[in-house]
Amino acid sequence: MTLRFIGTTSDDGDCPTLYEVEGTDSVLVQGDRVTDPEQLAELRHVKESETFVTVPRDLLVRFAPRTEAREMIPFAEIAHLFREFRHTAWRLETRRGYATDRNSPKWARWKAGADIAAEPLDAWRENVAAARAEGKRFERVRLVDEPLTEGQRFLLDSGLGNVDAGEDIRNLPRAEAERFNLPDYDFWLFDSRVLARFVFDEDDTTLGVILSKDPADIAAACQARDAAWHHATPTREFAQRVRSAM
Repeated sequence: MTLRFIGTTSDDGDCPTLYEVEGTDSVLVQGDRVTDPEQLAELRHVKESETFVTVPRDLLVRFAPRTEAREMIPFAEIAHLFREFRHTAWRLETRRGYATDRNSPKWARWKAGADIAAEPLDAWRENVAAARAEGKRFERVRLVDEPLTEGQRFLLDSGLGNVDAGEDIRNLPRAEAERFNLPDYDFWLFDSRVLARFVFDEDDTTLGVILSKDPADIAAACQARDAAWHHATPTREFAQRVRSAM
């Protein structure tokens, strides 16, 4: 069973940390092992398979889940959120490529050398432009590798058109994201109160999303947003760096 990073109160990337054991109702706690004989003697009903760690109370207050795990739903069921949010729609993108991009007509045009950033507004960009006219913000941070993968180069070229429509897209090296303990999963955060976490298969195909309003999930997403946004580079500036290095 895989682990999903929930949050940490460490500034150095070590313990203490909480993880969700995906597919279960369990949480894995990482902390300093208890070795004090007097403390161990006071523990009750200890099994041979058990071990014990200590973590700051603040870690549990800030990040411990307070609701039961939710079921995955189709992405189409959250489409309305992109029109109905009131202030901000914020995205973290962590994958090295997406099947939806590779299977799109735009990918074929890009591979043929077309300037996909200059293409007419599509439905996504029209919605972004309409939201910006109302004072709303579409923002996202994309994790990138060095060198960029093919999927990341496509998103960089395509993203320039999204920026023209009013979306603020920034890029962050994966090594820095790991240093700041950013999550390793994609999500949208709407108005800092609704989280939509993506579920992918090994071929980068979106299987669905998991919606949450759990305070611990929202706190972790807000913490990730603040760290990523502070250190990420705006797309136009990042694109110039990439081109100058080629």
